Amino acid sequence: MKEKILTTPRSYGKNMPQLFEQLENAGYEVVRNTTGGILEKEQMKELIADCAGIIVGVDPLDAEVLACAPKLRAIAKYGVGVDNIDLDYCKAHGIKVSRTVGANSEAVADYAMTLMMAVARKAAMIDRRCRRKDWGKISTRDVSHATLGLFGLGAIGKHVARRAQGFDMKVLAYDPYWPEEYARENNIERADAETIFRTADFISLHLPLMDSTRNFVGEKELAMMKKDAILINTARGGLIDEAALLKALKEERIYGAGIDAFAHEPPEDPAWFELDNVVLGSHCAASTRGATENMGTMATENIIRDLA
Repeated sequence: MKEKILTTPRSYGKNMPQLFEQLENAGYEVVRNTTGGILEKEQMKELIADCAGIIVGVDPLDAEVLACAPKLRAIAKYGVGVDNIDLDYCKAHGIKVSRTVGANSEAVADYAMTLMMAVARKAAMIDRRCRRKDWGKISTRDVSHATLGLFGLGAIGKHVARRAQGFDMKVLAYDPYWPEEYARENNIERADAETIFRTADFISLHLPLMDSTRNFVGEKELAMMKKDAILINTARGGLIDEAALLKALKEERIYGAGIDAFAHEPPEDPAWFELDNVVLGSHCAASTRGATENMGTMATENIIRDLA
């Protein structure tokens, strides 16, 4: 009887059906997510019961879910963030966990810059008004020569910093693991968190979600930000206190925000959908053909390797 591998990401194999063939040729039966969405805990529990491996996106794999998979030996993350996976449980039960490091960093950096531009120039609002044949001019803010503050200077943060140089932006960054040589060669100035919150025109989050970074941007940090500052999150839901951000946006205490990752997707508060100073994303920063092909290839190779 063939061992089973569950694949949950909606984009996995979408443009590369040969990935499913690769798993099957390696001797595995593939179980697919056919719901068209992110799986809930009860759905995950049912689907992983007989699986030896999982290629997973952002679907929940906490201890409660993992306890329903006694045959599980390997998890291949389709991406890099593992906050949806209980790593302690995996370590205690000998379950190998892999990531597709670097596979989507260029795509996410592109989207972070896209959100900066879209929020600053109010592109979505202008588009909506033009569709109503409202050709009135809307005053927006500049991007070029602004100050960009990066929280996280890993692969994605570095790519964003390089793109910002094309806009002649001053780049400040905060990262406990400081890449001294890279920062020096690319004119990135090291700064503490408070300096970035108080002085940056644009703030872009590229942090992992863990206990120390949960609600990293809260009421206190939002109060520090300039009135014309823009907050961007293409990293993980949970990094921002969303109730505090929603209040700040409603009161126009900051210029705007571009949010691609929410703690609960889609966000439950309907007020998010009524604001003109926020651009919403469906956790799609990595959803380009190139990035999904890279992630799919790496995740497939990782799961076959770890199960073998």
